[in-house]
Amino acid sequence: MSLSLAQTTYSGGDTSLFESISGDIVDKGYSIRPYALPTNLTSLLSQHIIELPTDEFKRAGIGRTKDHMINDFIRTDAISWITDDSEAGCAWINWAESLQAYLNRRLFLGLFSFESHFAHYAKGDFYKKHKDAFKGEGNRVLSVVVYLNPHWASSDGGELVIYDKNSPSSVVVDNSKITVIPSFGTIVVFLSEEFPHEVLAAKRDRYSIAGWFRLNNSIANNIDPPS
Repeated sequence: MSLSLAQTTYSGGDTSLFESISGDIVDKGYSIRPYALPTNLTSLLSQHIIELPTDEFKRAGIGRTKDHMINDFIRTDAISWITDDSEAGCAWINWAESLQAYLNRRLFLGLFSFESHFAHYAKGDFYKKHKDAFKGEGNRVLSVVVYLNPHWASSDGGELVIYDKNSPSSVVVDNSKITVIPSFGTIVVFLSEEFPHEVLAAKRDRYSIAGWFRLNNSIANNIDPPS
């Protein structure tokens, strides 16, 4: 494995894609780009997540620090935090850092750091309606989701549902929500404080990445994000 190859191949990013994402954030607060992640990166990540040992995944919980808990009524997925100690992890982090740098230059967001994890939804798994951050908390600014599911059909379930009362009628159901099929390489970016969302029950194994761009803030006398 060559981390330098991953850094070279994926660190430059895609300027036209990044510009489209930034424009969407300005216009709507969210961006949905089907099949937009570079194919070689998507394939590398997809292969890596499938090959991860089962014990690398831990049950996902809700809440922060001392309030963190497992709640089967809210979510049932499993996660594995992404680090730069693999070619796939290094490649993904470099791509995300390129997006972060572009958004900071273009939108002056002051994004300070990025964290992300692989997510596995087994058959029947779900994540009920929630927000990734709350107003005044000031930590998570932008949420990023990437899907790693080849040949995903709408009948396979597992859709991401984003709730937005201002969505145009061409992309919504009942004028209040946007449904995203978790297809291979699809990228979703949205303002973490603004959009409640949920993951509907999957009908087969569903793989994705969820990540968050953060500010450098202090919360409850702790530096957030932690060093």
